[in-house]
Parts: sequence; structure tokens; C-alpha cells
Amino acid sequence: MQHIAILNKSWKFLELILSGKKTIESRWYKTKKTPYGQIHSGDTIYFKNSGEPVAAKVEVKKVLEFSNLNPAMVDEILKIYGNAIGIRKEKIPMFRKLFKDKKYCALIFLKDPQGIKPFNIDKKGYGNMAAWMCVNDVDWIRL
Repeated sequence: MQHIAILNKSWKFLELILSGKKTIESRWYKTKKTPYGQIHSGDTIYFKNSGEPVAAKVEVKKVLEFSNLNPAMVDEILKIYGNAIGIRKEKIPMFRKLFKDKKYCALIFLKDPQGIKPFNIDKKGYGNMAAWMCVNDVDWIRL
């Protein structure tokens, strides 16, 4: 399966992925949402900053999923994986506050990040606010 992941541009995660400094993409939810339970080793993720074209792709190395999270579990995940997620030590309190009420977390280990020729996508049918899309073939939504 192929995936489109949309990133918050201000966090500069796309640059960290391409430089190899961010080796885990994390998604945190109050309810089960895509890609939780729908992403697997060997899948391809295409990344884009919000409002920009798709600009990178990676292979999924492995996936860890957590459910029934509580604040202590969130702290533990951030402590163990925060650096690989791309969260600098001084930013952990901000992210802890952001994630403290989340119940589900997917940690997606990234392999072989590559910059690609940028392309736009059509999110029709996925919702304007969709931050993750699962597709059989990214060419179906490529503009």
C-alpha cells in the first residue's frame, strides 16, 4: 500500500526526514484513525508539508502501535523515541501537553528517505483536513 502523509510545515519534519535525522513518523489520536492498523512494513509513504506539493518518499521499515494510552505511557514513548521522532529535548514538554489525552499512537520507522520530483495531489474524497491518506497507487490522486 502507498500513503500520503501531510506534515505541519512549522515543525520542519520534512527536512529532518530527508536529512535522515527523523527516523520515526508518529501519529497520535484520540480515536483510531488512518494509518493506525493500516500501515505495514514494506509500504511506501509520500510526505508533503501542508499547502505544498509532495516532495519525499520513504519505505516503512516497521510499525509499532500503542492503544489505551495514559499520560505516563505518552511520557515513556516520548522519552524512548522522541529524538528519532524529531522532537528536540527542550520541546518534549510541549509535545507531552499536546499528546497527553491521546489514546492511540502509531510509530512508523522510516527507511531510505528520498527527495522526489514534487507533485500535487487531489484530496477529493479524503477531506480537506485529512493528514494521512491510504491509497493502492499514488498515481490515482496525483495531479
